[in-house]
Amino acid sequence: MDNSAPGSGGSRVGLGGIFGGGAPDYSNTELAGVPLTGMSPLSPYLNVDPRYLVQDSEEFILPTGANKTRGRFELAFFTIGGCCMTGAGFGAMNGLRLGLKETRDMAWSKPRNVQILNLVTRQGATWANTLGSLALLYSVFGVIIEKTRGAEDDLNTVAAGTLTGMMFKSTGGLRGAARGGLMGLALTGLYSLYNNWQHLKGSSPRHSL
Repeated sequence: MDNSAPGSGGSRVGLGGIFGGGAPDYSNTELAGVPLTGMSPLSPYLNVDPRYLVQDSEEFILPTGANKTRGRFELAFFTIGGCCMTGAGFGAMNGLRLGLKETRDMAWSKPRNVQILNLVTRQGATWANTLGSLALLYSVFGVIIEKTRGAEDDLNTVAAGTLTGMMFKSTGGLRGAARGGLMGLALTGLYSLYNNWQHLKGSSPRHSL
């Protein structure tokens, strides 16, 4: 009779026995210090101590020997697509500038709008094709060099940029290929320097006077 009385807590103990033991009682003070970042608030009636659910390690499990960063092949699609979109946007802005400049003596009419639109689409397609081709060459050379050397470092970046410039300007002869190679070497060298600036700054020796 006493176990079934309301407010006696007998039914709660009975359910706890059915599902594997009584639920531990936690006070509000104990639960206040439990970090629940990224999770919904846990019920104190769960048969799990919330303090054991705090994750101190990484949430992703990588295969043995796998790299935590994406390789050049995985980044190639993002690089090519990003360069195409950037080139299209820059070309459209350049085409709009040229269209307004060339048609400034014309009144606002349908022929002027058509001429401006033609320049916008033509310049957008041209720049998107140019930057997309450069990104494609750079990605191909980068993947080939990475697979050949079996390592991923800034040397691959500089070599891929130099070969990309030489290949892109190869139609201008040896002098054009050399200029393109120097341009690619300079750009990728500056990028590598910027990418490792904090490391170089932190590891540089300090000379005391």
